[in-house]
Amino acid sequence: MHIHIAETSLLKRLLDRKKRRKEFYGLELGDLLRDILTWANSFVPAESGSILFDDPVIKKNPKKKTLLYFAGCFGKSSEALVGTSLHDTLGIVGETYHTRQPYISKDVKKDKKFFSKIDKKTGYETASIICAPIIINKSVIGVIELINRRGQKNFNMNDLVLLEIFAGYTASVIHTGLIARSFEELAKRDNLTGLFNDRYFYQTLEGEVKRVLRRNSKVTLIFFDLDHFKDVNDTHGHLAGSAVLKEVAELLNKLFRGTKAVIARYGGDEFVIVLPDTGLHASGDYAERLRACIAGHTFLKKRRLGFKQSLNIKNLITCSVGVACLPENVSSKGTVRDTVEQLIRAADSAMYTAKERGKNMVFVQEK
Repeated sequence: MHIHIAETSLLKRLLDRKKRRKEFYGLELGDLLRDILTWANSFVPAESGSILFDDPVIKKNPKKKTLLYFAGCFGKSSEALVGTSLHDTLGIVGETYHTRQPYISKDVKKDKKFFSKIDKKTGYETASIICAPIIINKSVIGVIELINRRGQKNFNMNDLVLLEIFAGYTASVIHTGLIARSFEELAKRDNLTGLFNDRYFYQTLEGEVKRVLRRNSKVTLIFFDLDHFKDVNDTHGHLAGSAVLKEVAELLNKLFRGTKAVIARYGGDEFVIVLPDTGLHASGDYAERLRACIAGHTFLKKRRLGFKQSLNIKNLITCSVGVACLPENVSSKGTVRDTVEQLIRAADSAMYTAKERGKNMVFVQEK
């Protein structure tokens, strides 16, 4: 049995389910979907079958039509379906999705709910269908369907019960995977800012260095810390200092949105940005934009929890920024670990040079 799976980018979008604090965690499901369809077919043998998921982002927008995407399919002509979508009001799948109830159609030719255009698209002839909803935390996220029973004329109620049980198992597996993925993701994050932590930064940088050495490409580090951050803590307290760090993280996420940058809190008020495939010139431009962004920002304009009023901290917080690049500033003749440490030292040294030269400036290591 050959099973066709949608592209990874689509699976990530479909299986990104909202968690607390507006965080999203994706899950690679290609192999898992293959296993689910294989097991479903072993319990209830069928000529073809599919798993469809809704799009969680579109689903929450009342102005957009909800679509159900074929995430995994098997059977004749199923490759023509995988990755395509079906409006959630159409067919037996749509009925199952909306009613949240399993559905059996022993003869689709007599079933007004049957949507025949799929057969016209694939050239396949559907005789009977069973469907069951996939429900997580009382929310329906998709449907699993089997078409044309093997070994007998059509599906029966026992088949439907088995598929419903299996749909529950599918939901449980996906939910467990999402929870595991969320804990895995949280382990990479700094608790205060939500940026990556130093451990993940080291892992990422080591991987990028290996790639540079293997492919003769580039990677740049931007190191910076906040000038006068101690004054905020001394004047307004550590709660205000923590709020400032959170706003810095928000500025960084906005500034580097759409890039390959990996942004991490290195410790205290120090931050580091890894820029893959980026040389000194382009990284220097990013560093200057970063410096200007922080220097021109008014921190704590909005009243935060724990404060009686907004603090409007401006013309105080700036940053000293250092930039270093592999291979332009670092020898790559040693081990990967040696090269990583050299690059960190080079960027760190550049940052301290910026601080020694008066703060609120960028220093780019010379080639």
